[in-house]
Amino acid sequence: MMVGEGFDGEFWDLKKHKVEKLELHRINGAKDLTKSVTLTEGNNLIYKADLGGTYLFSLTSNNAYIELEGREFNAYLEEDGLDYILDQRKKSNSLNKKSTEFYTRFAKLLVQSGNRTDNTFKKAVGLRYEIVPEQNPYDLKTGDYLQCKVLFEGKPAPHTMVKVWNRINDNTFLQNLFTENDGTVRFPISATGPWMVSSVKMIASEKEGAEYHSLWASLVFGI
Repeated sequence: MMVGEGFDGEFWDLKKHKVEKLELHRINGAKDLTKSVTLTEGNNLIYKADLGGTYLFSLTSNNAYIELEGREFNAYLEEDGLDYILDQRKKSNSLNKKSTEFYTRFAKLLVQSGNRTDNTFKKAVGLRYEIVPEQNPYDLKTGDYLQCKVLFEGKPAPHTMVKVWNRINDNTFLQNLFTENDGTVRFPISATGPWMVSSVKMIASEKEGAEYHSLWASLVFGI
């Protein structure tokens, strides 16, 4: 388990942060693997696939806390398409105000065992912020298109920035896209290799101790 951008990152410090829930989903059910997560640097979870098919892992982190100076926070809002928060800060004349924020990660990983694919890929697993592919990536090839739906609390999230990352050799390519009215985003599969679709949503914190709460959703798969 790593944290970073562009398929470059560092080991997630599980002695500092916490995995609230990690589940394995198959077409016929789900299995809770939270207690199987170890606090090591790397190899946090080893799972052996017993059958062929598509496996979906979903992870929810705890609420971590961060503070940023006003300028740094504004740049982060702009980079991740959170213009509605930036507009609020402009209207309230608080662009220079330090930010206080909880953040939660909602990560999904699709893994294919063998050649027989199934419909596990399209499961909405109930994450508060979630990206659901509408085709199985492991059925796609270069030149095909993949469409994903972004869900906030189970409902489509329209006009939301989505980042699409893919890795070719030692280079990472990034596309910034926005969802349609129905919460979907569609993009071409330009190369084989690892891909990630990610999005950030920010809301007012519902708990004391921070002004904002950001929700970080990601979906990782291979082509």
